[in-house]
Order: sequence, then C-alpha cells, then structure tokens
Amino acid sequence: MIRTREYWQVKSAGLSPEGRAFIDGEYVDSVSGRTFDCVNPATGKVIAKIADCDQADVNLAVQVAKERFESGVWAKRSPTERKNVLLKLASLLKDNMEELSLLESMDMGKPVEVSYSYEMPELVAYVQWIAEAVDKLYDEVAPTGQGDLALIRREALGVVACVVPWNFPLDMAIWKCVPALAMGNSVVLKPAEQSPLTAIKLAALMKEAGIPDGIFNVVTGYGEAVGAPLGLHMDVACLAFTGSTEVGKYFLRYSAESNMKLVWLECGGKSPNIVFADTENLDLAAELAARVFYNQGEVCSSPTRLLVEESIHDEFVSKVVKYAEAYEPADPLAPEALMGSMVETLHTQRVMKFVEQGKKEATLTYGGELVCINDSENFIRPTIFTNVTNEMQVAREEIFGPVLSILKFKSEEEAVAIANDSIYGLMASVFTSNLSRAHRVAEALKAGTVTVNTVDMISPLVPFGGVKQSGNGRDNSLHAFEKYSALKTTWIKY
Repeated sequence: MIRTREYWQVKSAGLSPEGRAFIDGEYVDSVSGRTFDCVNPATGKVIAKIADCDQADVNLAVQVAKERFESGVWAKRSPTERKNVLLKLASLLKDNMEELSLLESMDMGKPVEVSYSYEMPELVAYVQWIAEAVDKLYDEVAPTGQGDLALIRREALGVVACVVPWNFPLDMAIWKCVPALAMGNSVVLKPAEQSPLTAIKLAALMKEAGIPDGIFNVVTGYGEAVGAPLGLHMDVACLAFTGSTEVGKYFLRYSAESNMKLVWLECGGKSPNIVFADTENLDLAAELAARVFYNQGEVCSSPTRLLVEESIHDEFVSKVVKYAEAYEPADPLAPEALMGSMVETLHTQRVMKFVEQGKKEATLTYGGELVCINDSENFIRPTIFTNVTNEMQVAREEIFGPVLSILKFKSEEEAVAIANDSIYGLMASVFTSNLSRAHRVAEALKAGTVTVNTVDMISPLVPFGGVKQSGNGRDNSLHAFEKYSALKTTWIKY
C-alpha cells in the first residue's frame, strides 16, 4: 500500500492520544490533577494533555513496582515464560506500527515514513532478539576443589527506573525497559516531557501482552519533578538514563545522596568521522557523512565532526554538500521527507545560537537558515561549516541539530589526536582502504564503537555505549542484561 501525505493526515486527524500516567495496570491522572500541553513542533498545535506528575506519583509507582516485584508475580516466572510475553509484545508492536509512527512524528517532528519504514521494524526485531535471548543465558559453576560447589547466578535487582530522551522516544524506552523486564525486574519509565505519547501507548501494549499489573509503569512529567525523585528514591535499585552529560551527572549525585543505586548512563557525543585520501569510494563516504542530518541531527552518536585529509578536502566537501541537499526539511507527514522539524521551539533557538556562533568562528558553506513550514519555524536547513578547528564551539559542543563541522588533517597521527581531543567517546568512524590503517586507527580511537567504511552502525547483536563523559554501561547485545541483574554466589560444602 502506498502511504501518501493525505493518508497520514487522515490517520493523524483520527488519533486521540492518551495522556495519562500508567500505574498498577491502569491509566491514571496525576495525583495533583495538573496537566501540561503536548505540542506538535511541526505545526504548533496541541495534540494532547499530559499528566503533570511529581513526587507523589513517583512514590506511588515505585511502591507498586516494589510490591509486585517482591510478590514474585513476574520475577519468579521462568525465563521462557517471560520470553513468551515479550514475543507477544513484539507482535503487538508490529500490529500498531502505523499509530506508533504517527505518535512519534507528531510528538517530536521526525518524518513519519522514516519512523514507519525503518525504525519501527528494527524495534520489533530488537524486542524479538531480547526475548529469544533471555532463556539462553546460562549461570556458572566456579572451578572449586573437591567437596566445594560454588554456584554463580544472576538475579533481578528489583525496581528499575528508566529515564529516556526525546530524540528516539520509543526506541530508547524499549532499549531500557525490555532487557530490564526480561531479567524479571519491575520498571518505572519516565519519558521526556517533549515526547511522552509512545511511552504511554507502550504501557497499554505491555498489559495486553501479559505483563502483570504494577510491573511496568509510566510516570510523565518534567525532569525536576519526576526524574530527580526517581534518582533519589530509596526503593529504586537501578536507574538507566539516556540524555545529556549534564543531567547524567545529576543522577550520579542522586545515587550518592540516596541508596547508592546502580546508575547506567548513555550521554552526549561529538563523534569524529575520519576520511583518509586512500578511501576507495569517496562518493559513498560522502553520502554516509551526510547522514549526520538524519533525525534532524538529533542523534547522540551522530558523526558531527568530519575530519578530512587535506589533499582531498575540497573535492570531498563538494560531494558532501551534494548529498546534504536531499535532507532539506519538509512536512513530516510527506512520505519523501528525510528531515522534519526540531523537537520544540526552545531547542530550535538553542541550535540556531550555535549556528550564529559558527558563522563568527568558521566558514558557513551550506544551509544555516530557518525554514517556515505549516506555520512552524522549527525547521532548520542542513548546515555545514568548513575551516573549523577543534577549539571552536561548533567542534566541541554537542549541538544536537543538523550541523556538520568539517576539519582538515595532514597525517594519521594528527587525525587521531583531533578525534580524541573531546570530553566525549561514544562513537567514531574511519574511512580507508588500508587494512592496517583501519585496525591501527580503530585501536587508537577512544570510543565505545568504531565503525570502518560506514557510520553509526547499531544492532541488537552488539553493545552500544560510550567512554569518558559519554557514559558507562551498554545497551543492546547480551551485555545489556548485565545492567539489570546482580551476581550472587552460593557456596556449598559437601
């Protein structure tokens, strides 16, 4: 079926998104009764009233989650039983892809067809992978001597709080919550206040899939009112967060001030993408470099620092500009759109401040303007700066928008030095046809993931996360289960 702009418009007009919190298996108003507006950034229109929760709602959700965990209604089910419930969840996500894609688009401005065709199928596959993995995790027996048997097992932690960002609202919620649930924990999810709709919808799908009441809860609201109380709560055993480095540090402090809960952070990035002159296919490298504009540039792992060897700099920049043209902002409901609106007016203004600063420091080579679409000025053209040095603000700060900074280098050693000169270490990319160089540079780069002759590769098969101030712990792969469980040794003398 061909999904036209008119098709998505009719679908969106028929939606009445739920805006209440979800606690103990039911949608509920906030204890205070307060709400706030959920605004479509691509149109400026209010699409839902969201429960404005606070400490009282957090306390209620955590209390219920703890009681249900201790009852064993979920934690004591076999891994195979939990797997079957999560496989049902994957099936329900697939059945609701259109609605979820629309909610995601209306909530934070991304192109609906990109969400529907690429992100949602990957999410379904992710849930299936995690579900199938959980009953294939084996415990250990230590190599003790005769008469001793030491068993090493992984146990669920209890209540896990998941605090997720607005750039990939459903992806990040799934990445955090599904492995936590698979291990037998209870979950309290706090979505970003800018994009709560898919998290709220996810709660209903969790219940329909067979997650017991109280095991999965959603508390909506602002960071200070909901995020901080979760971070400080004495009955939260673990907090998993994706967002800014600044806020990540708050959660570390909250842990120290409360019960020393485990805190797993996936924070900011300013990922380098190094293109050497010996790259075999410069056109492909340029096309991939322009993917920095995917999701309006609101991607923590996006390779926003493009390092190009001096001898090919001018030629390569012209190629990148050509591919950037495909990312001109458009109505998110248009099927051909590759880039939609920024998430909100405040963020648009923040990004444009970086653009104006970049104009003073470097050379604006492409874009850099606001575009008005559907009476909304939350659209920014792809922006490319050249003659950038690593000391400039556009090279050091995580802008989180469609802004690419291009730097020159003369030698491999210089490229590595520039790439590593950052407080972040989430991802890095290298383009070269020299196998030895690929291994050498990948080994030297300080990043959680290094991709060679491609960019930003993410899969449930491999761990995702960073070093330095990009955070700790890993999402995806079997390593994700480590975050939501604790090792217990049982030593038997016989």
